[in-house]
Amino acid sequence: VAKAQVVPYSHQQHVGQLGLDCRYCHTSVETSNTATIPPTETCMGCHSQVASASPALEPVRASAENNQPLEWIRVHDLADYVYFNHAIHVKQGVGCETCHGRVDEMPVVAKMETLQMDWCLDCHRAPEKYIRPREAVFTMGYQPTTDQSVLGPELVQKHGIQVDHLTDCSVCHR
Repeated sequence: VAKAQVVPYSHQQHVGQLGLDCRYCHTSVETSNTATIPPTETCMGCHSQVASASPALEPVRASAENNQPLEWIRVHDLADYVYFNHAIHVKQGVGCETCHGRVDEMPVVAKMETLQMDWCLDCHRAPEKYIRPREAVFTMGYQPTTDQSVLGPELVQKHGIQVDHLTDCSVCHR
């Protein structure tokens, strides 16, 4: 379900049409346990010059002028009892679109997967079906160049994924 945001930000335009990499706005996704919602300064990096007078960007300009953060509504929100570390998933080869869907095709981001325990366990029980080379983690529409049934087990070994422990409760519940 798509949620109306304070600014009508289109991942379809920014990622799909302009080709921005996820890391341009979500700068800490490779190093932090959270992907973080970008600060106003990230938006103003471009929009101080591009479409700077657009009425749709008035909340961004006001946020920058008043030094007040934009109040984005989190779309991919997890329960408080769930520990999820973005950096670990990125490092192990889980593509952004695995959990977030094809944001490059979304004018408004919507939660495409349940993000519930049974859904997460599908991957934790058989990561070889889902992981990809690290250099393809941020690629939207990724298609393996090799049969996934061959590539997946190779990547599990290469990334050092300890499959036997992925379903331990303490991996996600702390």
